[in-house]
Amino acid sequence: MDVFINAYAASASHAVLFTLPLPLLYMHAEALQEAARTSKALQNYESSVKKFHSTTMAAIFGENPQIIILITIFATFFLFYLRVRSRKKSCEPTVWPLVGMLPAVVQYLHRGHDKVTEILCECGGTYWFRGPWFGNIDMLFTSDPANIQHIFSKNFSNYPKGSEFRKKFEILGDGIFSADYELWELHRRTTLALMNQAKFYSSLERNVWQKIQSGLLPVLDRFSRQGTDVDLQEIFQRFTFDNICQLVLDYDPCSLSTDLPYIPCEKAFSNALEPLFHRHLLPESIWKLQKWLNLGNERKLAEAWKAFDDFIYPLISSKEVERERDDSLNILTAFRKAYEESNNISFSGDLRQFLRDSMLGLLFAGRDTTSTCLTWLFWLISTNPSAQTKIREEIERELHVKEGQNWRFFGIEESSKLIYLHGALCESLRLFPPLALEYKSPVRPDTLPSGHHIRQNTKLIISFYSMGRMETIWGKDCLEFKPERWISGRGGIEHWPSNKFPAFNVGPRTCVGKEMSFVQMKMVAATIIYHYNIKLVEGHPVTPRDSIILQAKYGLRVSLSKRDVI
Repeated sequence: MDVFINAYAASASHAVLFTLPLPLLYMHAEALQEAARTSKALQNYESSVKKFHSTTMAAIFGENPQIIILITIFATFFLFYLRVRSRKKSCEPTVWPLVGMLPAVVQYLHRGHDKVTEILCECGGTYWFRGPWFGNIDMLFTSDPANIQHIFSKNFSNYPKGSEFRKKFEILGDGIFSADYELWELHRRTTLALMNQAKFYSSLERNVWQKIQSGLLPVLDRFSRQGTDVDLQEIFQRFTFDNICQLVLDYDPCSLSTDLPYIPCEKAFSNALEPLFHRHLLPESIWKLQKWLNLGNERKLAEAWKAFDDFIYPLISSKEVERERDDSLNILTAFRKAYEESNNISFSGDLRQFLRDSMLGLLFAGRDTTSTCLTWLFWLISTNPSAQTKIREEIERELHVKEGQNWRFFGIEESSKLIYLHGALCESLRLFPPLALEYKSPVRPDTLPSGHHIRQNTKLIISFYSMGRMETIWGKDCLEFKPERWISGRGGIEHWPSNKFPAFNVGPRTCVGKEMSFVQMKMVAATIIYHYNIKLVEGHPVTPRDSIILQAKYGLRVSLSKRDVI
């Protein structure tokens, strides 16, 4: 049937042509000829273009095959990106081929702690970081209180500091921060025995008060009279360094004096922190190569190491030839005795190195944690004037001092009455914990309460910084500075569990110097707040430093004006 229809249509078409007038027939023929010429021209043009393209592309790629490789790689990355973006959770950084999440690290390096916090908040408190395939730096980040309780308390024995931690923090040697098992127990037992002596806190009170009178007030008075601004972070670091040296080594280096002398060991603490932090970010082979070549951050760390040794070893030698004094705590003697009586403990060095490592650990604990908390406290109260007013009113009420009256010594018992100041210090520790990150690694496979399965030697990073900024722990006002959250309904101190407030660590490794820190911080803070009006220098940036210890990156520059007190 189709054949008959087509034949009929063709005959009908020709019939129409024969019925047309002659001029129209000529025009129709010319149109057909023009169409034929145009069609042929188009065919010739298409052929020329194809020939040109093939010749040109062959010339380009024939001489430059690497272009094909680059285009292929780019296309692969782009298609992979689109595929991952359509599947991944919005909270997780993109995992790129070969380099993992490294591009995100580079992009947010200037605000690393805050970016980690954002990701943890969006991902429910735990997420995997995938590093470059060649770097072996995959890590599990967590700020989940249930995970913290499991790692630091319930399954404590499965999460020692481990060899990886000791490798990164080799500068600490056999000190308490890097020790495990029997060696850690020896450190803790010896330190607790010293702190439980009746004269320990009396020595602490005396040392702190003497340093306030002879160092802190004269230095701040000088800046106040001159009308020049001062970096409070540096002042606090010098104060705590002098104080812990006096307590541990029975030696005052006098770094906090009116001329602010340069003390290499005092500066070495801050200089060592950034290289130690970067060891967590770089593949081990990279930072070890830098160490071998004595370049970059590893050179800074080596210089800090030398400064520590040059400061501590001579003091150890001088104390060995001195006779015991009745009023001395004899901390060196206590650690020497502990070393000599330890029969089943393996040390990495001799007695002198053990004493050096033990003293360095105590100096680290006494200098950086306290000075960092004080720095952030004064930034917070400077940006919250009402809190500063309440602290001042509490000082006058509880310590029975009024404007225009003599400032007098107060100790542990009286400092316990400063509830609002205690709450302000806790808020500082919550929002800016001195130890921003903690590193752990299991010796056996484990499953965390969050459901994450981890293999032996998996790297775990616990973000204490993030924990203080999570609505799931502290509520919707978690970013606000509210000392009142630490005051109970009866007017006492409100205590929070350490797996939610880990400023002094969690579980068996909880800081033994917690109370000592609060006493020292209250004495220093109350003295400054009572004597001076404090104003931040306009335009001075205040931001956390990406470091193991959460110092202010550019310090805390303020101007001081003396209040009308005696």
